[in-house]
Amino acid sequence: MRDGRLRRLPDLLTCALSCLLVFMALTACQLGLGSRGPAGGGASDASGTSYGKVFLDRGECGSRGPDPREVPCGGSRAAAQVLLRHGAGLEPEAVCPLPTDFVLRISGSSGLPATRGYACMRNLQAPHPGDPGGGGGPHTVVGDCVYSSRAGGSEVEETSCDPAAQAQGARKPEFRVVAAVAERSRCPAATALYVRLDPLVAGQRPVGCARRL
Repeated sequence: MRDGRLRRLPDLLTCALSCLLVFMALTACQLGLGSRGPAGGGASDASGTSYGKVFLDRGECGSRGPDPREVPCGGSRAAAQVLLRHGAGLEPEAVCPLPTDFVLRISGSSGLPATRGYACMRNLQAPHPGDPGGGGGPHTVVGDCVYSSRAGGSEVEETSCDPAAQAQGARKPEFRVVAAVAERSRCPAATALYVRLDPLVAGQRPVGCARRL
């Protein structure tokens, strides 16, 4: 009788050990043990969006709205991509690429890993205000339309050249930049307004020659 009990003891130990392993595995699944976090060890917000060392770094994408979030560029929430990320100091007009549609200023006050400064953004889909005639962006370039914001044309503001945009409330353009030259004397004879253009060329800011529309 004693010998039979001794022979069954290893079987009982094996069964108990198997049950213990199953219990530990179930507990680990419930606690999320063994699952990997965001790539690079970045933090995530409440929506599950991952952040790297710099919020909205070059090549990353942001969502729409007054409080944009960093989102995957292939996701449905992605609205614009960062062309260039720059810290505080130089103005966007000096460093943002020409295709920039808008500039997003980042204060870093949200508690997320961020570098103060700004991001030069490009919409993933049209419209593109930064394109010539688009009516926006940090630069004024050849092909843009402007209107006088002060009497005498001492100051001008950019507006869209597209009549459809004017039908939606955009200001009607008064002039269009047709050429960029080093000196005013080189502008075409039909020039009615001189506009300061961006960016600098060989250390000099070109002159925009604008004709009246």
